[in-house]
Amino acid sequence: MENLETIADKRSTVLGAIRAAAKRAGRADLPELVAVSKMQPDDRVQDMLAAGQTIFGENRVQEAQARWGDRFAPRREGLELRLIGPLQSNKAQDATALFDVIESVDREKLVKALLKAAEKTGRLPRLYVQVNTGEEPQKSGILPEDLPDFLSRMKQEYDLTFEGLMCIPPAAEAASPHFWLLRNLARDHGLAKLSMGMSGDYETATELGATSVRVGSALFGARN
Repeated sequence: MENLETIADKRSTVLGAIRAAAKRAGRADLPELVAVSKMQPDDRVQDMLAAGQTIFGENRVQEAQARWGDRFAPRREGLELRLIGPLQSNKAQDATALFDVIESVDREKLVKALLKAAEKTGRLPRLYVQVNTGEEPQKSGILPEDLPDFLSRMKQEYDLTFEGLMCIPPAAEAASPHFWLLRNLARDHGLAKLSMGMSGDYETATELGATSVRVGSALFGARN
């Protein structure tokens, strides 16, 4: 039971910090807590489930399939699974079948693949656009200056409306300017959801309007 208590305590601490950050910001609502289970051992995920967590984030389709489609399949009902890592177009069908939310849409080719896959699987997850707020050449995401055209084109060509925006700020920079930028972009384009903030900055993200925060090590401890 020691590990269960440790996981439950960490989750309680994170939720308490979220509530405190929301109070500082004068928010009446709270962002959803996404437990980033990527590369975590099954026993820690089991303990997080036992602690009452219902929303999980995974980085890779194949890893998520092995966990949630196989080993944890009996626990799948009632959970929300989010893909928060890059998605290859050839994995679109597997992704639409497994995930409830895909947060990393970053190109038209992927949109086409997801819509085609949805015709086969009969379900289209809720979609977020990943925005490369730091304009980092090695990172996925639509550049901020290209976002208006991308959203307009997706609406006109495919009648597709995204649920929200997601970003991963540069590791070497303060996160808050990137969260401000993402919030303003979402506001300007009428998008309600903001996925931003990770273990090191989820409180700042909460204060700046995140509707979901993606927390891994602060919940599970360091990955092996």
